[in-house]
Amino acid sequence: MSTHTGEAAEAEAPAERRPSDGGGVRRVLGRLGSSAVRTRLGTLAGVVILAVLFWRLGTGAFVDGVRRIDAATLAAALGIGLVTTVFSAWRWALVARGIGIRLPFGAAVADYYRALFLNAALPGGVLGDVHRAVRHGQDAGDLGRGVRAVVMERTAGQLALFAAGGVVLVAMPSPVRDEMRAAAPLAGLALVGACAVVLALRMNRPSGRKPRAVRGMLGEARRALFSRTAAPGVLVSSVVVLAGYVAMFVLAADVAGAGASVAELLPLALLALLAMSLPLNVGGWGPREGVAAWAFGAAGLGAGRGLTVAVVYGVLSLAASLPGAVVLVARWYAATRDRRATGPGQLAEKARPVEEARPRPFDRSAAAPVVRIPAQLSEVRSEKYAPKESARLARSSLPFSAVPSEGRPMTPESV
Repeated sequence: MSTHTGEAAEAEAPAERRPSDGGGVRRVLGRLGSSAVRTRLGTLAGVVILAVLFWRLGTGAFVDGVRRIDAATLAAALGIGLVTTVFSAWRWALVARGIGIRLPFGAAVADYYRALFLNAALPGGVLGDVHRAVRHGQDAGDLGRGVRAVVMERTAGQLALFAAGGVVLVAMPSPVRDEMRAAAPLAGLALVGACAVVLALRMNRPSGRKPRAVRGMLGEARRALFSRTAAPGVLVSSVVVLAGYVAMFVLAADVAGAGASVAELLPLALLALLAMSLPLNVGGWGPREGVAAWAFGAAGLGAGRGLTVAVVYGVLSLAASLPGAVVLVARWYAATRDRRATGPGQLAEKARPVEEARPRPFDRSAAAPVVRIPAQLSEVRSEKYAPKESARLARSSLPFSAVPSEGRPMTPESV
């Protein structure tokens, strides 16, 4: 009986040490939820979308789109990009000022250009914004506020895009107008329900640290986006930036030879811009091309033509962000020059006067400087300053003198 009990204990011990299935699932979900994994999955999704487009439509649309771009088109793209970048940087500065951090307008424009270039050149499409948020937070001495400023600035742009897209796609002819009109009542009810839930939570919220933190974040968002000083500028800049993006899309459609009016292209442009906001791209490429091909095909303009328009738009957007590469190289060169200026050699040169000013230890082996005195001066000095005979005698007969008087030992009687 004891043998069976020991075997059962040995069989149950490994089972207790093995991790449970729930812990393994949570660990896998935690890894999948990390930012690095999400970025890689988004890049993989963008690559898959582009591969499907290549397979179904061929490479002719890509090559034809790049071939149609000329110098005048690039100059127009640079001009549109300048307007959108300046107004985006102004919106960022307004939001940063609203939450209490300083951001000069010139630095905001330069940093925004650099972020746009990194977004277009690196996978994911958001790494430039991440870099912009972290650098501004470090320079301002408050990383949390720097990140929140960029998040709220991007949120303001997305809200303007969603609002304009909803109105245009419901009111104007588009491939999704019927679906949008059917979903509009449900979306309205969902919005009312969300507002009711938020109101109920606000009325019944318990006292604690988390509600205070949430309340602080909502207060920052209200000051940065909806206050009297920030709201007009944020609204105007968002409208101008969105109009610039639509103008870039219309320019790309004209270069690609779409042969459609602005009224026909406006809902298609907004659909493509909404697809660009999805984090499933390679530097902005992927969903935009897929949605543009589908939307142009549904509108009777041809899927291949839509893909060509999206390719031209992507190339023009990259060209419009090229000043960001100049900013990146200039900042890198300035940082390298500062590091060279404060290198080990320069630091040694700066520290050398301090070392020379320190008192040196006395060196007994060093010979003292020899000063030659003329013989006449030495005789005069010896005669002038020689001790008198009377002083010598007086000094020798002082009490308790160390010199014996008249060759006799010193005794109290002699004193």
